[in-house]
Amino acid sequence: METQLENIYADVLRRNPGEPEFHQAVTEVFESLGPVMARRPEYVEAGVLERLCEPERQIIFRVPWVDDAGRVQINRGFRVQYNSALGPYKGGLRFHPSVNIGIIKFLGFEQIFKNSLTGMPIGGGKGGSDFDPHGKSDAEVMRFCQSFMTELANHIGEYTDVPAGDIGVGGREIGYLFGQYRRVTNSYESGVLTGKGLTWGGSRARTEATGYGAVIFANEMLKTKGKSFDGAKVTVSGSGNVAIYAVEKAQQFGATVQAFSDSSGYIVDEAGVDLALLREVKEVQRGRIADYAAQRPSARVVTGGSIWDLPTDIALPCATQNELTGADAATLIKNGVWAVSEGANMPSTPEAVSAFREAGVLFGPGKAANAGGVATSALEMQQNASRDSWTFDHTVTRLTDIMVGIHETCLAAADTYGKPGDYVFGANVAGFTKVADAMIAQGII
Repeated sequence: METQLENIYADVLRRNPGEPEFHQAVTEVFESLGPVMARRPEYVEAGVLERLCEPERQIIFRVPWVDDAGRVQINRGFRVQYNSALGPYKGGLRFHPSVNIGIIKFLGFEQIFKNSLTGMPIGGGKGGSDFDPHGKSDAEVMRFCQSFMTELANHIGEYTDVPAGDIGVGGREIGYLFGQYRRVTNSYESGVLTGKGLTWGGSRARTEATGYGAVIFANEMLKTKGKSFDGAKVTVSGSGNVAIYAVEKAQQFGATVQAFSDSSGYIVDEAGVDLALLREVKEVQRGRIADYAAQRPSARVVTGGSIWDLPTDIALPCATQNELTGADAATLIKNGVWAVSEGANMPSTPEAVSAFREAGVLFGPGKAANAGGVATSALEMQQNASRDSWTFDHTVTRLTDIMVGIHETCLAAADTYGKPGDYVFGANVAGFTKVADAMIAQGII
């Protein structure tokens, strides 16, 4: 990291103590920006980096709700409106016990550059709560969402801040949140949330978009080396929406997906994952991976070790941050992995990222490969603004064009600064320069 960047980074650490994920996200971007700052001194003079590292607004609020036993429960809600230079704040809501302000800031910081790379007019934000929807009844989830939105509604709007779903926030939660927003604002502002149901403003392919996008980006990387998914062996971590639809798209491209996971372990299915059964277990039954194995003779559950111990051609980490470690990367490299495409936010540790880059493994960082979801959310915003509804195929075509464009943008930025083929560098630089130029054009605000 360059000296002038080290000084700014030291101030970030001082101002944001005890937030390791946020520090990690900032470090990863800063390590790419030395050549940019040297070539573009106006960024230094305008204090762009100092401003980028400080959210425009951080909102923390109490969320009281009543469980089915009549007991009052208290959770904490967050919304970090990070940067609006390119458009209204855009980013998901995460409901998970691990959520704290540092997690939300890391996600919001990443979202700035991810949204920039899509080419869509959207800024970066993120939010959520330490509420855990697992094991809760529909009525409990509804009461929590209504309480959460009663406060959040004061801070969002289709021209201000447009949340979506993330971990723990799917169609059920978005429905309850949107219903309460209508109730407290007395308006049908359909563009205020994305990920809605198809009959009330949602976009076809939004559920599939993040998983599809990660695979499309990986396919573009593979093309540069004369490879493809056809006949390849693929491992996917996670078993939520992103993982399920990464499995689907990889299979459409001719791959054999051999494994997926959840917090209890991972499934190895040598016959190839049965997508219909996986969807039934996770989307309908809301079950665990063991329920899949119980209904699939060719599958076995592994509760020890790492899913990345499996020899694989293509790895798609689609679960959560820092799930793929340096040791995991070393194992994948030893076993001859071709490519890694991140379907989650920062799922690879810095040690893992360094190992992949040094070994020459094709590596698609989350802010590029994971951008399909927010890109399709922006497409949903377009449809809402025009009171229109597009077909599934049309939306997937738009998504594919965006992901191919992101791939080209990353490569072009890397070439411009003498780092050919470095997708991490290219994504950071391309995402940053677009936002930085907009910030300078709009003055010191």
